[in-house]
Amino acid sequence: MSLVAPPLALYVHMPWCVKKCPYCDFNSHGLRGAAPPYAEYTELLLADLDADLRDFGEAAHQREIVSVFFGGGTPSLFAPELVARFIDGARTRLPFAADCEITLETNPGTVEHGRFDGYLKAGVNRLSFGIQSFDDDKLERLGRIHSAAEAEAAVKSAQDAGYANLNLDLMYALPEQSLDGALADVERAIALAPAHISHYQLTLEPNTAFAANPPPLPDDDHAWAMQEACEARLAGDGYTQYEISAYARPGRRCSHNLNYWQFGDYLGIGAGAHGKLSDAAGGSVRRRWKARHPKAYMEAAAGPGRIGGDNPVSPAELPFEYMLNALRLIDGVPLADFARRTGLPLQRIAAPLAEASRRGWLADDPQRLRTTALGQRFLNDVIAAFLD
Repeated sequence: MSLVAPPLALYVHMPWCVKKCPYCDFNSHGLRGAAPPYAEYTELLLADLDADLRDFGEAAHQREIVSVFFGGGTPSLFAPELVARFIDGARTRLPFAADCEITLETNPGTVEHGRFDGYLKAGVNRLSFGIQSFDDDKLERLGRIHSAAEAEAAVKSAQDAGYANLNLDLMYALPEQSLDGALADVERAIALAPAHISHYQLTLEPNTAFAANPPPLPDDDHAWAMQEACEARLAGDGYTQYEISAYARPGRRCSHNLNYWQFGDYLGIGAGAHGKLSDAAGGSVRRRWKARHPKAYMEAAAGPGRIGGDNPVSPAELPFEYMLNALRLIDGVPLADFARRTGLPLQRIAAPLAEASRRGWLADDPQRLRTTALGQRFLNDVIAAFLD
């Protein structure tokens, strides 16, 4: 089967934050001295989009945008007028789906009353709050700049402004956290009635302050107990787990992240942003990423220097890359999508599929590719089976 171009999304990276958190390995840069050039950066985002559309040609031009995600950093440091400027500019360059999901990440510690009305008017129809915990002691140890009370107030302020589609990010297995503490965080989140909850385990990532000076974290068995207990509590209140770390009310799954996990396409705009694009005519999948540091990215002024890397994904790498995303979904994906999204025959992965099934990692389903409960627990091993 030949490669079929999947849905196309837009990821926009806004790299500044008030303070770098000790666990964070994202491309974020704490504020120092003068305020960042937010307006100039916004114009360069549009210039970057123009340059990518020229570079990618028919592979990107006039394809409908199904979702937009403003990530960071802390995108809510950008005024609503600047967010509107980018959304309006992007709409003049590419058609947006009628139900296009437009998400903006926000930090409760940077919320200014009145801004949520502005983001809603700008076209942002989904907010994602980086809360992480409702325990003030844990928030301090995580280096967060907000309190539990400020987090709750920010969420309620967004709801008062008219937002019904909200995500709350929570972490578990925090420094010296107990099972009861992890469950208490989930209870506080549920009480706010968001449409979506993301529930991640805190891990020590390379090149972070926590990696250099690790805090005392719960061991793997305790972390697993927290995950299972919190998963059950979320399910009991109507939040269905549809991905390893994502839980949603009916009809509120994150379209943007689903597109990632289903091996969809996305343009990556902004400093350090990553993108993936399928060329159906050429039968290839390509990844491009931008210069990581905001200064280098802006100095390139949307020229070739803005590109940090640009490589085709080799046929040998495609099975692993596909599984790295698709197997995160609890319900899996249609088995036939492997050929449609990679351009490779299903026979290419017959051997690892058979081995993973024999180990009890994959469900015995001839129509869908999905992990069993055992496979979910040992997901890294399942995905590694598809390394060439």
